[in-house]
Amino acid sequence: MPPTAPADAAQPAPAPLQSADIARRLADVRSAVATRVFGKDDRIRLALACLLADGHLLIEDVPGVGKTTLAHGLADALGLRFARIQFTSDLMPSDILGVSVYDRGEAAFTFNAGPIFAQLVLADEINRASPRTQSALLEAMAERQVTIEGRTRALPQPFNVIATQNPLDQSGTFALPDSQLDRFLMRIEVGYPPRTAERRLLAGERDSTAAIAPVADATQLGVWQAAVRAVHTRDAVLDYLLELIEFSRRRGVFEQGLSPRAGLALRRAAQAWALQDARDYVMPEDIQAVLPAVVDHRLTRSDAAEGRASTLMREQVGVI
Repeated sequence: MPPTAPADAAQPAPAPLQSADIARRLADVRSAVATRVFGKDDRIRLALACLLADGHLLIEDVPGVGKTTLAHGLADALGLRFARIQFTSDLMPSDILGVSVYDRGEAAFTFNAGPIFAQLVLADEINRASPRTQSALLEAMAERQVTIEGRTRALPQPFNVIATQNPLDQSGTFALPDSQLDRFLMRIEVGYPPRTAERRLLAGERDSTAAIAPVADATQLGVWQAAVRAVHTRDAVLDYLLELIEFSRRRGVFEQGLSPRAGLALRRAAQAWALQDARDYVMPEDIQAVLPAVVDHRLTRSDAAEGRASTLMREQVGVI
């Protein structure tokens, strides 16, 4: 029988009122997005957790299930400056980053910023562009800056990327390299809506042209991201997290184990999940809740067996 996750003998202290206040505001954000994305409360919560953890999100699914709607809804509800980039096979890096144009009146080159200079950037159908164009996002996602024509320019704060991609078995797609995948803190699937939600769509309850009234703004998001970093992770929970990471590195289980950066991503995502539950401490259940979204795109089984990496990790390390 696999071992269960460790637990402290003492009960955790109750969360302060500040965490409860933040959790209520975050619930308002999720409710606002839910007016556009029906029947997907769990996906909305994961996506919000990713932004609270100051990470980038990859949404992979078939066309037409609401990937773009989810990204736009989050930008509206959080009051972020939004830019959408439609990735195509002929898209060039300069179409993303920007380019300098000669101004005859000024007798000088003027830089025209590309859509990357936004607070929330939607890279729509990212895997339809060539690897060269995909790589234009690497520096931006890793360092929150871009180097153009020999000059480094800082990106606005906060800065997050939500990318969508179609399944790789569809025509006209390029697989994302491992270095690009690792820049995404989470990867989720939206899935088809439940029957009741789809009936609401068919009945015309959603106005796709109506914007969501902002519940917060960029400054408020920065405050919440700081609150996530302050969420405490006890030693016993850190030990459980290490058990998961070390299992991924055992010879013969996965082709390549989780990196330290992936471990940090798992902790930050769990902290963001805990804050949405009005807690200032992480529980093993928080790690379990975000585990599939954080690790499944980073791990590949070394054998021919099917199944998600997170499922195998839960079976072997323990399920809460």
